[in-house]
Amino acid sequence: MTRRQRVVVGITGATGAVYGVRLLQRLKACSVETHLVLTPAGVLNVHHELGLDRRSVEALADAAHSPGDVGATIASGSFATDAMVVAPCSMKTLAAVAHGLSDNLLTRAADVTLKERRRLVLMVRETPFNLAHLRNMTSVTEMGGVIFPPLPAFYHRPESVDALVDDTVERVMALIGIERADPKSWAGL
Repeated sequence: MTRRQRVVVGITGATGAVYGVRLLQRLKACSVETHLVLTPAGVLNVHHELGLDRRSVEALADAAHSPGDVGATIASGSFATDAMVVAPCSMKTLAAVAHGLSDNLLTRAADVTLKERRRLVLMVRETPFNLAHLRNMTSVTEMGGVIFPPLPAFYHRPESVDALVDDTVERVMALIGIERADPKSWAGL
């Protein structure tokens, strides 16, 4: 029997909580098994930006893990996953991943994803970037991770913020190999 696709989703305290929430919603709609790590700062942002509490966000995932639970399934490479997406990814989390600091479950799961040569996508949220940010992004890229700032595409003439978010999430889903992802593609001029 073939297992469902399995994706780890991290939500940190960077602005853009809507990306992580929408990603969980879309993965659920595509019957993808999700494992969520929502950091304490992520909870604050989800509440501030979307009016949601921890329980509401955790209900979107198949499994929700505490950031302090370094003994969770997703802390081991023997637990097969297809990909991990951190949406949004704070500069603190980026730095921890870039330097191999597995100091909580989210950064440990990212480290496991890299060591197992699985797809890791970090939707970094900060602007402008300083040199430390750029070097950390380079480091993660050299390790096989993908830096994916959620920059909107305007060629399909989106009519709302929701349309921008949806397109970005669909692009991420396609990037991690979700078969039912439906990003808008460039049709040429």
